[in-house]
Amino acid sequence: MKNNNFKNIIVLTVIASIVMLSCKKDNNNNKGTPEYKIAASEKLVIPAAIDLPANLPGGNSRLATYYAEGVQKYKAQLKPGSTNEYEWVFVAPEANLYNASNTKVGTHGAGPYWTIAASDSIFAQHYTPQKTVTPDANSIAWLQLIPKEGKTASGIFSNVFYIQRIATTGGKAPPAAPQSLSDTASVFYTAIYRFSKKN
Repeated sequence: MKNNNFKNIIVLTVIASIVMLSCKKDNNNNKGTPEYKIAASEKLVIPAAIDLPANLPGGNSRLATYYAEGVQKYKAQLKPGSTNEYEWVFVAPEANLYNASNTKVGTHGAGPYWTIAASDSIFAQHYTPQKTVTPDANSIAWLQLIPKEGKTASGIFSNVFYIQRIATTGGKAPPAAPQSLSDTASVFYTAIYRFSKKN
């Protein structure tokens, strides 16, 4: 009887170890997914420069959160006062948007705009002065934007008052200066975009 109990304990221990290893492996495999990135972004401390105002007594509510993966596009321009030296100037983002179920749901592009469907879109603009912060010198800034004046947001974005870009990786202009006016660059980046409303 004792021998059988001992065998059962060993078998259960082995099974538990296999399950734990499988879960650990799955968690490691999931680290690159939109689901993982969005969940991880919820634990970030948002710097005051781009944090949402309290808007008491009602506060704010999040309407949508998306993970973006794509490129930041740059082109060459002459440096001011120069006739043969060039610098990079930002052109536009071009990215796919994913939800927390790892499904591609829309696009992000020049404007900037975000579109989830024909009936769900929004354009944005910077505050004056701009609200930005750069937690990582190797990545594009985190920022807070507002809906663009003269453009009506639609669908799920209808009541958006704040747009935040956080948790950025990459996307900065190449460190080497362009060599001619025709040079362009597309630099890989990822980010989390949050869309919130005032209550």
